[in-house]
Amino acid sequence: MSPTPPAADAAISLESLRTRLALIPLVREMQIEVLGEADGRLRLRAPLAPNVNDKGSAFGGSLASLMTLAGWALATLRLEQAGLEADVYVADSHLRYLAPLEDELLAEAWLEEGDWDDFITTFRRRGRARCQVAACVRLPGGGEATTFGGRFVALART
Repeated sequence: MSPTPPAADAAISLESLRTRLALIPLVREMQIEVLGEADGRLRLRAPLAPNVNDKGSAFGGSLASLMTLAGWALATLRLEQAGLEADVYVADSHLRYLAPLEDELLAEAWLEEGDWDDFITTFRRRGRARCQVAACVRLPGGGEATTFGGRFVALART
C-alpha cells in the first residue's frame, strides 16, 4: 500500500470517513468537520461555540475528544485505503494541556512511530494491528494548545 493514495481515491476515502464520523452523536454535537489530509496528517476542525467552557475557552473534554477522533480517523482511513474492514479502538492515550484556546479547534493527527505499510501488513497477517498516533490542537498564532499521544488497535470484523 502506498502511503498517499491517488487523489480520486483519497477523495472517496475522505468522503467515506466523513459519512462514518457523522454517525457518531458526539461528532454531530461538537460540529466536527474533516478538513482533509496532507503530508500524512489528517486535519479536523470544530467551532468554539459548542465546545466552550465557563471561561470562554475550549473545553478540555472537547480538545481530548477531537484529538482522539483525529487519531481514530487516521487509522481508520489508512485501513480503508488498503481495502480492509476493521474496527479501530483507542487503547490508551495521554494528553497535555499547554495553553487556553479561545478560537476554533484545529486538530491534526499523524503516525508517531513505525510506518503504515507495517501496520497494514501486520493487520493482514494477524487480523489485528496497533499504531502509535500523535495529535495536537494548534493555537491561532502558532504553537500548540494541547498535545495527544495514543495507541490505537485495529481488529478484523467478524
